[in-house]
Amino acid sequence: MMVSGFAADERYQVNGLEEVLTPALLVYPDAIASNIATVLNLLGGDAGRWRVHIKTAKLAYTLRMLIESRVGHFKCATTLELLTACENGAKDVLLAYPMVGANARRAREISEQFPQVRVSILCENKEQVRQWSGSRIGIFLDINPGMNRTGIEQSQAHGIVALAQTAQAAGLGFRGLHYYDGQFAGVEERERTAAAHRGYDQLLRIVEELEGSGVQVPEVITAGTPTLPCSLAYANFRGRAFVHRVSPGTIVYGDATSLAQLPHEWNLRPAALVAARVVSRPCAGKITCDAGHKAVSADAGVPTCVVVGHPELTPLAPSEEHLPMAVQQGAAAPQVGEILYLLPRHVCPTVNNFDEALLIRNNAIEKVGKVTARGHEAPWLRTPEAKDASHTG
Repeated sequence: MMVSGFAADERYQVNGLEEVLTPALLVYPDAIASNIATVLNLLGGDAGRWRVHIKTAKLAYTLRMLIESRVGHFKCATTLELLTACENGAKDVLLAYPMVGANARRAREISEQFPQVRVSILCENKEQVRQWSGSRIGIFLDINPGMNRTGIEQSQAHGIVALAQTAQAAGLGFRGLHYYDGQFAGVEERERTAAAHRGYDQLLRIVEELEGSGVQVPEVITAGTPTLPCSLAYANFRGRAFVHRVSPGTIVYGDATSLAQLPHEWNLRPAALVAARVVSRPCAGKITCDAGHKAVSADAGVPTCVVVGHPELTPLAPSEEHLPMAVQQGAAAPQVGEILYLLPRHVCPTVNNFDEALLIRNNAIEKVGKVTARGHEAPWLRTPEAKDASHTG
């Protein structure tokens, strides 16, 4: 799970951490810039082919780095992420999550607040489509590729055509198809590619059905981070009337899982670590540090992370604040008070655990950045006073 050579990379060491409360989120702008450049190179230098998912980035600082790199298309999962994107210069944002009730009304409100931003949402049924009547919001149809989380089953081509026609009849802009094949994340690379390509074949049949019925498909979105190589290798996306965009987000920071899944020759770099302190040596062969699942997310399973530079340490099941680790037999255990650098297995919810991040450059803390889009907006936003109190930017 460790990236080759990363353990010995001194660029990640930070001076002055003795004055820092732990656990602490460390974000490395130079590594972010390197990862962004890698993705753009994979896309032939065309930043318009990347609709980056900012649920990972979370920081306005990182979002602005993407915009400065000419990335102009984004997707997000919450109204707070949408608001953060709009406030920080995004021009085209897809809210890639089913919005209903008060959530839908809030998305419409944000869209009206930022008329210069092209806002789109996902739909999978007629009721969802009709709730956007009279708005300037565009419609992407959410196609279920077999993940069975949201969307219209990809076998239902006639229903997909009918829903696109419903959007057009309601006077809404039909902007394309959204296709997230996240169910292949844990599959071996060759099998992952073959399975993803079978799904893309079905996706193109849907496009052909739509075009045959007179509905033009402006954009097709595929690929989170694990299936990015699969989308890039699928030749039939090229030369089409639609714009094909990929939407990896984890790749911006990287984590132990994605960096192991993606081709090593891409030379991606971890850009977010958690600094933790050893707080106990409770028994022989075990230490404990202060980075339980309230710091490093446990949703990807155990171990939750890799300890940078310490292959002799194996993280065990965490509790809320404690992360015990097994020490390899015969190895020297770190001392109480020693700083450890942890590379999460799943960086997205790990970033979401922190209010602030330390931005690290040249082995020093350059500044403190707010994790702007952490969590959700306040649940009660009816009065102007409540809205002002809900977001400090």
